Amino acid sequence: MEGGNSPNLQLQQLPLATAEVSVQPHTDSFSYKENLIGALLAIFGHLVISIALNLQKYSHIRLAGSKDPRAYFKTKTWWCGLFLLVLGELGVFSSYAFAPLSLIVPLSAVSVIASAIIGIIFIKEKWKPKDFLRRYVLSFVGCGLAIVGTYLLITFGPNSHEKMTGENITRHLVSWPFLLYMLVEIILFCLLLYFYKEKNANYIAVILLLVALLGSMTVVTVKAVAGMIVVSIQGNLQLDYPIFYIMLVCMIATAIFQATFLAQASQLYDSSQIASIGYILSTTVAITAGATFYLDFTGEDILHICMFALGCLIAFLGVFLITRNRKKSVPFEPYISMDAMPGMQNMHDKGIAVQPDLKASFSYGALENNDNMPEIYTPATLPIVQEQHGSKGVSAPPYRVLEHSKKE
Repeated sequence: MEGGNSPNLQLQQLPLATAEVSVQPHTDSFSYKENLIGALLAIFGHLVISIALNLQKYSHIRLAGSKDPRAYFKTKTWWCGLFLLVLGELGVFSSYAFAPLSLIVPLSAVSVIASAIIGIIFIKEKWKPKDFLRRYVLSFVGCGLAIVGTYLLITFGPNSHEKMTGENITRHLVSWPFLLYMLVEIILFCLLLYFYKEKNANYIAVILLLVALLGSMTVVTVKAVAGMIVVSIQGNLQLDYPIFYIMLVCMIATAIFQATFLAQASQLYDSSQIASIGYILSTTVAITAGATFYLDFTGEDILHICMFALGCLIAFLGVFLITRNRKKSVPFEPYISMDAMPGMQNMHDKGIAVQPDLKASFSYGALENNDNMPEIYTPATLPIVQEQHGSKGVSAPPYRVLEHSKKE
């Protein structure tokens, strides 16, 4: 009986082994196509978002420079920008359902490249060729480096794919590597929030690291939600799993808090610094979260991982050079410049301003209103009082200071 059963067992195992060997090349080809689809959707989305933001900015500037009494939301340009913005966000959102998280996140450099190119094309000043090249040489070099880095990211990006079903996401959510990562991230976030709120540590690195930690959870939940929606559209309904709604709530909450910290950072620091440092920190933390939660780099060889890391570094350098070339906003000086006028006294005397800024006013001159002149500049009078001797021989003070009020 044993000799009769062994051939049957061998015949049953052979088709399984053959099936595994035949499926593997097809899976690699299909996963590469998914990577390409996801990368193209992300690039398209970031390009459209950049164009949309510039259109809306153009609408605001055009209304501010004209006598048009209409509000910005009543112009066609602003609504066109809003439509393109929604379209671009949908493209980026859907890209997470096809390609790994670690591949999609660094492609946000495309938005910085597009903004730099749009700014150069639509610039209104007329430059000489030498001045133009000298002024924008860093932008050209940065765009070239960012494009090279993007190419390396797409070519050597992680190639791991799995169906975003409720069972798979739940299994990743309770895995010990992700739980350990979440513990470290929560402790780090609480420490940074304590120093930011209680110790007034308003450093740009602290604020943007808070944004990056929240953003890593945002992209993890975005991939889960987008993947489950795509799987449901394909016929395998996933919207009845509770994990879908948990991920949806976490995605909305982290996105709102992320926008809040970004708004606070934009009030304290220049937008070019926020763009470069925020991109580097957010991309690094998001790739770490994707590698921990979705195991993006499992099964990848050392060469692909090193080339992918090189692409990230080149993209980081390109974005840094692009944002470094932007003009920094010059704060308004509420004083009349005496330096530019020959024969006039210097504006500052040992660091002390000649004309003080009264009541934080941005009006030229020393006064806001001439009616306040007696109230501000009337000196205190020192009337002389006759010395009077009391009965006990105590002398009164020789004078006293009388402060004049506005009624007097």
